[in-house]
Amino acid sequence: MSGQTRLPMAATVVPDRLDGLYGGLGSRMRVVVSQLPLTITVGLVVAAAAVFSPDAFGDSLFALALLAHLALFLICLAVPWNRVPEHAFVVIPVLDCLAVGFTREAGGPAFNVLSLMMVFPVVWLAAQRAPYMPVLAILAAVLGTLVPPFTIGGPPTGASMIRTIFLPLVMSAIAVTAHVVSGTLQGQRIKLVENEHDLASALDESVRRQGLLDAVLKAVGVGVWVVDRRGRTVLTNRAMQAEAALAGLTNPGPGRGHLLAADRATRVPAVMSPPVRAANGEAFTDELYWAGPEGGQRAYSVSSHGFPAAGGQEAGAVITFVDVTSLIGALAAKDNFVGTVSHELRTPLTSILGYLELAMDEPGHEDIREELLVVRRNAEHLLNLVNDLIAVASERVELSPEDTDLARIVTEAVDSVLPKAAGAGLELKLDVERPLPARLDPARISQVIRNLLSNAIKFSPHGGRITATAHSTEAGLVCSISDTGMGMSWEEQEQAFTKFFRSARSRETAIPGAGLGLPVSKTIVEGHGGSISLDSEPGRGTTATFVLPHP
Repeated sequence: MSGQTRLPMAATVVPDRLDGLYGGLGSRMRVVVSQLPLTITVGLVVAAAAVFSPDAFGDSLFALALLAHLALFLICLAVPWNRVPEHAFVVIPVLDCLAVGFTREAGGPAFNVLSLMMVFPVVWLAAQRAPYMPVLAILAAVLGTLVPPFTIGGPPTGASMIRTIFLPLVMSAIAVTAHVVSGTLQGQRIKLVENEHDLASALDESVRRQGLLDAVLKAVGVGVWVVDRRGRTVLTNRAMQAEAALAGLTNPGPGRGHLLAADRATRVPAVMSPPVRAANGEAFTDELYWAGPEGGQRAYSVSSHGFPAAGGQEAGAVITFVDVTSLIGALAAKDNFVGTVSHELRTPLTSILGYLELAMDEPGHEDIREELLVVRRNAEHLLNLVNDLIAVASERVELSPEDTDLARIVTEAVDSVLPKAAGAGLELKLDVERPLPARLDPARISQVIRNLLSNAIKFSPHGGRITATAHSTEAGLVCSISDTGMGMSWEEQEQAFTKFFRSARSRETAIPGAGLGLPVSKTIVEGHGGSISLDSEPGRGTTATFVLPHP
């Protein structure tokens, strides 16, 4: 149990029921109910007097006082209080105080205790919300104390004087206390009603949102799997349950399905499965997995996003499964098409270049030599582009590694682009550690460096600076090409190694390119067992870095 003290059920339910019952009464019945405690008490006094002091009824004043109480109760029953001014009922408790005073005075010393009955009309008046009601209650108590003795005309005694002084004081304290308590309870009641209304509104909104969420989860074609921090299933939508390849993943126990990695052959260990990683707080986006029985496997792009604990709800994560089987098939078909067309183009291009060499070696073509050189240069460019297409489509390149010096390769690549950089008004700096022994394919790594230098030149403004560095670290042989060009956003960097990707700014400014340089470079570097990355910021330039393993 928490530190807060809970009231017993009866302490909250009973007052609520009484309040609801009283609030549902009409004006007349509310007045009758308020008068009823005093009337019942007077009835008990009459019964007690009949048993223990029957002689008291011989006093006409005592009998008249008792009849006055009965008359006041009948007035409460007879008057249509809803047709008279709102606070006209206050006449009844004021007259009650007088009737109690006359009853006590007429009954003599034996009935002095009847003064306590004045509490009923005093509390009735003081409990009203109007601020003047406590004052009226005090005046009624004073009248009920002073008027009867002076009217009946008995000589004052010490006991009567004490009663005359202290009874109004006691009743005044009761009136003030009753008014304060009543006001406090009324304020709390209003707050409870407001809170109940707010709670009902919040509940209605929650039900509406839950219905909307259920409709969305049923309508979307994406598998949704919600897990808690222990990896237990909290919620799955219809798509997750309906797809046979996914339904088995959420089944606990030995019959649970399994996932395959992107290579479609490696089984994903349980500790590396999406629900376990998501339960451990790991967020990931668009990771490719395969699921389903052999021969009917489906490809899914899987993402996970965590949510914190709130409102008594335990923290967890939402995992989504997007079926990308058709997309994977389309990409494979596109790569096959590109590879096939590229192979078909490479054969005639190789033949064209061979015949160009023969033609240039034959005498008598000196007058068109410049034109033949242009043809050869463009044919070689087209052949290089075809080779790049083949490398990208197959995602591998043929490598011929040998022992060489990376510093020399970087230097030669920088020297080859110096004229182009100078023509664009760019400063090209070289900072390499010599020597840098390596085992790699010199032609392919030179292609990577030229691709990176070409990008730096194309995307750098006049007066910019390009820096090429190469050095050895514990991680491997590190080569970087930095520029002060237009840079790239984070979203563009994520797409930079995608085949045929070109940023919007490069298209707007008509910077030439096919979007193959970085994908081909990535394929070559990774073929050497290395890695390549970009560090860029819009307006501040880009640094392309690749790392090769030590020989």
